[in-house]
Amino acid sequence: MLFPNEREPNIPGWLRIGFWFCIVIAVAVVIRRLVALAGPPRSSPPQMAGLDQVFAAHTALTLAHILPALAFVLIVPFAILRRFSRLTWPEPSIFALGAVVGITAFAMGANAIGGWTERSAVLFYNTLFLFSMGRAWLYRRRGLSAQKRQWLIRSVAVLLGIATTRPVMGIFFATSSMTHLSAQQFFGIAFWIGFSINWAIVEIWLHSNAVVLRVERLES
Repeated sequence: MLFPNEREPNIPGWLRIGFWFCIVIAVAVVIRRLVALAGPPRSSPPQMAGLDQVFAAHTALTLAHILPALAFVLIVPFAILRRFSRLTWPEPSIFALGAVVGITAFAMGANAIGGWTERSAVLFYNTLFLFSMGRAWLYRRRGLSAQKRQWLIRSVAVLLGIATTRPVMGIFFATSSMTHLSAQQFFGIAFWIGFSINWAIVEIWLHSNAVVLRVERLES
């Protein structure tokens, strides 16, 4: 346990900025996908058009994944930010939505554009997401708010890794004329990079807070 004394760490400003940045990107990605499913844009670059076709071929599964994911990212600020701590409905909602997002993510992995490289990233981080959600749920049942919050933050960070992959993909798209990498080749790499960035940042922050709290206990 990182916070055995039940004291919860404050989320620093830089992490809040990153959090809202990921929220905005995640919402924009879902909206763009919904628009593309309704009617593929005629002016899309060839690689983007190919991606749209892949998702359009599995419309029902795509919607079953992205709509709960959209609801999750819209509700999650109310569940983890202190200003909304008096609200009781967000937490049960994101646990239910998180389960749906996690299960459908495994199914989406079967149609991974980046092949086994992308599929391995989905399997690893989606399992980590569901594991973190499960730990948060167990701590919630036990009334251990600090531990629950720690694992909930960890699960949210992992899920929002899908938003961090988008700027990474943008870099790959922008440099494709030099690298000659296709979307099928760099999608999996972008997934590993994006999810790993979020996971590493949150783990470093959580453990840094754990060290500070242990020092404060020794000095008190």
